Amino acid sequence: MWKHIRNFTILLLIAAIGGFWYISRPDVAQVPMEKLVGPSPLITDPREQMFPTVAVAEIDSWKAGEAPKAAEGLIVERFAEKLDHPRNMVVLPNGDILVAETKAPPGHMGKGLVAWIGRKLMDKAGSTGPSANRITLLRDADGDGKPELRSTFLKGLNSPFGIALVGNTLYVANTDAVLSFPYKEGATSISAPGKKVMSLNAKLPNNHWTRNLAASADGSKLYIAVGSNSNIAENGLEAEKGRARVIELDLKTMKNRAFASGLRNPVGLAWDANGVLWTVVNDRDMLGSDLVPDYLTRVEEAADFGWPHHYWRYTDFRVKPRMEEKRQYERRPDYALGPHVAALDQPLPTRRSWVAPLPKEPSLPAMGRGTGHRRRAMMSFSSALKKAGLSGNQSRC
Repeated sequence: MWKHIRNFTILLLIAAIGGFWYISRPDVAQVPMEKLVGPSPLITDPREQMFPTVAVAEIDSWKAGEAPKAAEGLIVERFAEKLDHPRNMVVLPNGDILVAETKAPPGHMGKGLVAWIGRKLMDKAGSTGPSANRITLLRDADGDGKPELRSTFLKGLNSPFGIALVGNTLYVANTDAVLSFPYKEGATSISAPGKKVMSLNAKLPNNHWTRNLAASADGSKLYIAVGSNSNIAENGLEAEKGRARVIELDLKTMKNRAFASGLRNPVGLAWDANGVLWTVVNDRDMLGSDLVPDYLTRVEEAADFGWPHHYWRYTDFRVKPRMEEKRQYERRPDYALGPHVAALDQPLPTRRSWVAPLPKEPSLPAMGRGTGHRRRAMMSFSSALKKAGLSGNQSRC
């Protein structure tokens, strides 16, 4: 009797181990990357996953003399080092550079086994620990490519990311609020307390915690990129209130509205030479290594890009209830960057923003990091957007 019980228990253990291996094995990309990049990417059938495919890169700091490989015609040189997790920066009109040194706020992944695993992965990547919560000023007065002055410009913030200067007011986006500070050209620090101009939803879990900023050319509006709370609204749509969108804030009336919505995690936010706002968006996970393409797109007023119910006008059948009736009105993104490349920014060159003369067809670089199964350190589009018919003063749905 006990022998049969023992054998049956062993068989159950083997079946459980085999079943866990089957559902947790990594998904393998099946489509060449070139078919997943561009204005009309191949959208494959989804391969729903219970466990994400993750390969965390080993930490390998830049050695002396090393630098990232730049797009053709550009050179990357080391400007400053020994910063504590620099995530975003802006160049002020006088040439000073402000760098947000920041990490995720405490507990942003929430609780439970999945959150615990996520924290372990982030720890391996060097992304955990206390946030510096400061903005550092770097000044290269003589233009030799080395800052003579480095000072703490602002401190005591809360996972800051976005920075925008409008006249004599500096706006900083913490994870939970947009603050304003009085600014004086040439100042090396600000001691005045920040004034809250708008609260932002940072309810835990606060997975996509960065908040980027871009001011309109006339200084009357501030645009705020806010990512979603979750992957596909699995924590409920109430948790996503005020998220997964670009918000327009009127700086005179302080009224705000959703300028564009359905954007899972818009990170980069920038204006082009024609005054058109662009963003790069990290789309959803757990549908296999070939889905869903992250993208670069224009941010048009009242545009809905479909998250969480749809992607590229395709239905995500994991999301309930379905909303098929709105799919035909949603906007497709302009340019796919490939799935899981996690693009972070898209500095758009203009003739005023470049030190050297621009080539006839300037490149549009978008920086990104990979998740292991899909890696691309830098993408350069050159004239690809022009060939696709995507100049900034056009509109396409």
